[in-house]
Amino acid sequence: MQLLICAALPVALGGLVFLMRNRSRNLRMIAALLSACLTSVCVGYLLFTASGEREEVLRLSEQFTLALQLDGAGKVYIGLAALLWPFSTLYAIEYMRHEEREGNFFSWYLLAYGAAILLSVADNLFSLYIAYELLTLSTVPLVWHKQDEASTKAAFQYMLYLIGGAALGFMAMLGLSGFGLGDFHGNPALPENANLAWFRSLCLLGFLGFGVKAAVLPLCRWLPAASVAPTPVTALLHAVAVVNAGVFAVLRFFYYTVPLEAVRGSWAQTVMLILSAATVLYGAVMAVREQQVKRRLAWSTVSNLSYMLVGLSLLTEQGMAAGLSHMVFHGLMKIILFFCAGAVLTQTGRTQVRQMHGLGRQMPLTFGALALAGVALMGVPPLPGFVSKYAIVTAAFAEGSPWAFVGGVMLLAATVLTCIYIFTIVFPAFFMQPEPVGETLPCDPGPCMKVSLLGLSLLLIAAAVFAGRVMEYLTLLAEGGLV
Repeated sequence: MQLLICAALPVALGGLVFLMRNRSRNLRMIAALLSACLTSVCVGYLLFTASGEREEVLRLSEQFTLALQLDGAGKVYIGLAALLWPFSTLYAIEYMRHEEREGNFFSWYLLAYGAAILLSVADNLFSLYIAYELLTLSTVPLVWHKQDEASTKAAFQYMLYLIGGAALGFMAMLGLSGFGLGDFHGNPALPENANLAWFRSLCLLGFLGFGVKAAVLPLCRWLPAASVAPTPVTALLHAVAVVNAGVFAVLRFFYYTVPLEAVRGSWAQTVMLILSAATVLYGAVMAVREQQVKRRLAWSTVSNLSYMLVGLSLLTEQGMAAGLSHMVFHGLMKIILFFCAGAVLTQTGRTQVRQMHGLGRQMPLTFGALALAGVALMGVPPLPGFVSKYAIVTAAFAEGSPWAFVGGVMLLAATVLTCIYIFTIVFPAFFMQPEPVGETLPCDPGPCMKVSLLGLSLLLIAAAVFAGRVMEYLTLLAEGGLV
């Protein structure tokens, strides 16, 4: 039961942090950081020692069993989360200093970590659905943390979209159970007399339902709205756990649950490609138009998530590897960008793009990290954003269908827009005169934020160095060479 214990560990530690909410702040923060680090160490241990055996936790029926197993795809998702969660917690220690209800915040933060672990080791569609819902429920209080009018509205919208989407996924799961499908590690095949039109309708329903977390059109507006939450939360939502959970669930649904040959080339795949390609361009256009920094980054996330969905919607091994690579590299790039926006907010109170003028010279570490991550997100070689974007475009053109080609073209167009919405932040920050900010000059944040930004920037550079090996691993995984 080591997989279940690993998922339960941050939940128990989160409860401990909650019980310590009336203790000294230093003690509570040390406990929160150690809890996140201990959980990541346990996940790291599993990544290298897990036997791959199936753990059955609860059997409701033959079709609906809560079962756990860690395979290659699960290792990619939870490995990224385990790598970034301690940095997020360290950053949050300084960021949340002046916020209320810190004990509640870090408790829910750890609970969400447990739900993410459970999602990564789900061995069938039913287990995935349970973990998917738990992740939603554990992050709603984080979005609602400020408990003002804006956060209340955002939390309600967040819950409405994600629980509504999960309901669509639940209906798809029930429908697929009628075809005898639902296990991730079986040999998915349709009965000889299966109704293909009904089956493909269920596949599209599953794509839309689980794709809500990945903010696919027309179900994407919850993501920018959720940016009212504290920055450690938006970084968690937009770079690590929640949005990647949507991509991961779509991956599980198609590549591990259904026979791809029954979907490939059908109208259902065409709709998936159209929606994903349209979201890529729509998110990028909205990011260019948006003048509030965190919301601009949120719209950027909407666009980049559909880069991944375009790759996965190709229903090819090359598309799967490309989509997974962008999930990994985008997570690194986007968490840095959100952390930089949060650092500017805490140091200057500024939130608008036009207010960033000249801050690069006054906050060199913050804007140096922002420039590095921004250039990587543009897709400038040899940084990892180029590697994953090139892989997705190549996979789209190699697939050969007209709508896959359109998806590749949309990615190229969105890359141009990415250069615009990143460049209009970075260039004025370094080369335009600053606006006055009170009586004191702004400066880089304190040590916790600095260590987080510096550590993540070094990880991004390391990702550029080892991008080729990452792609080799993911290609082997997509070809079925890894369990």
